[in-house]
Amino acid sequence: MSIEVSSLTKLYGEQKAIDKISFSVPQGEIVGFLGPNGAGKSTTMKILAGYLSPNEGEAKICGINVQAQPLKSKKKTGYLPEGNPLYYDMYVREYLDFIASVHGVKDKKARMEEVMGMVGLKPESNKKLGQLSKGYKQRAGLAAALIHDPEVLILDEPTTGLDPNQIIEIRELIRNLGQQKTVLFSSHILQEVEAICDRVIIIHQGRLVADNKLDELQGMHNENLVRVSFQERTSESLFDQLQGVTGLHSMEGNAWELETVDSASLKKQLLELALRNNLNIVSLQSNQKKLEDIFRNLTGKS
Repeated sequence: MSIEVSSLTKLYGEQKAIDKISFSVPQGEIVGFLGPNGAGKSTTMKILAGYLSPNEGEAKICGINVQAQPLKSKKKTGYLPEGNPLYYDMYVREYLDFIASVHGVKDKKARMEEVMGMVGLKPESNKKLGQLSKGYKQRAGLAAALIHDPEVLILDEPTTGLDPNQIIEIRELIRNLGQQKTVLFSSHILQEVEAICDRVIIIHQGRLVADNKLDELQGMHNENLVRVSFQERTSESLFDQLQGVTGLHSMEGNAWELETVDSASLKKQLLELALRNNLNIVSLQSNQKKLEDIFRNLTGKS
């Protein structure tokens, strides 16, 4: 496993930032790490990156205990923190050269050029970090996280401050990096997580509340609603012929919403019903919950 978290607990005074959370991430997987503000995401990431020590439990990167062998684990880890601390008086190339030296990167100049090209930083590479826009500062932080070619990337809000075009570019970069590296990243842009990840981990109030493949999570929280709209006027009695309907609601126009235990079977029955009664179906669809709806349900947000 590239990332292993076992019964991890972190206290700030008497407050538990994270409370015995456990999960693992295999090599080459991109995982969205989600939770409301204050849920413990950044704390968990800081522990994995070796910048905080837990009160209980352990964290491993590529089988290396982060607390017992911090330098060895950091060689395997690229970390972009939420605040993205940079040395604003340094030039971009100067900064990346410094970070590469810290990691003992061979052929630094070639690697710097490669990484700047990957993150789209070359157009601003002759400026001081303090002169960069917020979006390019994020790119500089991401370049620093990648400079030593780590096996694991821990990215805390990596697209913060980027414009829509830049978000798409970084999203594509993360997707490509996930083909060779393990990526754990947090984001409040849930559409971004849906676009990149096939698995999500959600924590709330320091506790893990979901750890599933995205399609499994959507299936678990699917309300099994089917919406059908007819061209003709219809009455409630029409649906007495259907099996497996647990609820029926009239919608605007000639539309109906049906609750069911099996949406696929119900849609088939509706098509047959329309044929028998010479009705024209305008639309017929199942309702699948979006990640945003699932997130709200699991974290108690209305």
